[in-house]
Amino acid sequence: MRRVVITGIGIWSCLGKNVDEVRQSLYEGRSGIGIDEARKEYGYQSTLTGIVEKPVLKGLLDRRLRAGMSEEAEYAFMASKEAFAMAGIDDDYLLQNEVGVLMGNDSSAKATVESHTLMLEKHDSALLGSGWIFQSMNSTVNMNMSTIFHLRGINFSVSAACASGSHAIGLGAMFIRQGLQDMVLCGGAQETNLYSMASFDALGAFSKRMDEPTKASRPFDRDRDGLIPSGGAAALVLEEYEHAVKRGAQILGEVCGYGFSSNGGGISQASDDGSALAMHRALQDAGLTVDDIDYVNAHATSTPQGDLYEAKALGRLFEGHRAWISSTKSMTGHECWMAGASEAVYSLLMMHGGFVAPNINFENPDEASAHLKLATKTIETRVDTVLSNSFGFGGTNSALVLRRIDN
Repeated sequence: MRRVVITGIGIWSCLGKNVDEVRQSLYEGRSGIGIDEARKEYGYQSTLTGIVEKPVLKGLLDRRLRAGMSEEAEYAFMASKEAFAMAGIDDDYLLQNEVGVLMGNDSSAKATVESHTLMLEKHDSALLGSGWIFQSMNSTVNMNMSTIFHLRGINFSVSAACASGSHAIGLGAMFIRQGLQDMVLCGGAQETNLYSMASFDALGAFSKRMDEPTKASRPFDRDRDGLIPSGGAAALVLEEYEHAVKRGAQILGEVCGYGFSSNGGGISQASDDGSALAMHRALQDAGLTVDDIDYVNAHATSTPQGDLYEAKALGRLFEGHRAWISSTKSMTGHECWMAGASEAVYSLLMMHGGFVAPNINFENPDEASAHLKLATKTIETRVDTVLSNSFGFGGTNSALVLRRIDN
């Protein structure tokens, strides 16, 4: 079986605009959550959100390319640009070699809403222009990355709710393992505009702790009252091991395990059985046991039900074992379709930084989280092997095992 390694990572999130800024935020346990006043006027119940800076692409990309880019595609460009640079992949390489792209992206609201509004006002589709169609498609991220970076390999979106980014990495690893690709750009992206989250807000799923934004996301805490929406983009360059060695690339880690499952229950019903099965399969795929895992990056979004069921699953596998557990969503909020990819990046940054980022705002355990080995402050420790969980609506579950490779 061909081995799959990671040779580049990039990130654009509420924790920072590059890997250095994000690493520092993770180490310091710094929250990126704030208030968006426009959401109150629009009619949201909760105005909490991850504060993600919009990139300035003028001067980086020409106007023709920018016209077809959605908000999440803009984030993905910045993350992918950083990942390729770290991997030592320049434009000449991309023009001469086949590279694939698999991106998790599950919704694109802004362009759809804005084009609909213009149609209601003007009643003339000729005024819409050509850009909105490419911005509004679910495949907006991978189609833009493919065009900008001249990617000529596998090319499609992974649409699996909040597990999308994780599944994209797992599928990318599968393509490389099976000899179908030598290199794939994988990741996930999520728009953060108010249009994209209104229907989610309607479910009452968001925290109402608006008087203390940075304390609102409380994974596993007894007093959690809902998630905080967030977004941005994360990108990873996956590569076949011998291919990476041959070109002298720095190897950041190995994707050695991918597990998945579906709960088969209610459309928004979490499942400890489904969560545990995905984790078990990832460990089995990696040829590892729970005793080999140093750190678990939990999916935990700070919802009462979701955290409870994941805590039960984690307790079933890891209670009494040495792995530290934390949810970086305590700092980022829920980055939705990008979360599985961003949390893989966060885990790699901890691996190479020699620390476990804290599960901030954890003050009181509930009956399930009381048995977990939660890192409630930054833990300075060697991290060689990580299990990262991602679960989504519709019962889709994904788990990845990432392992350090010392060059």
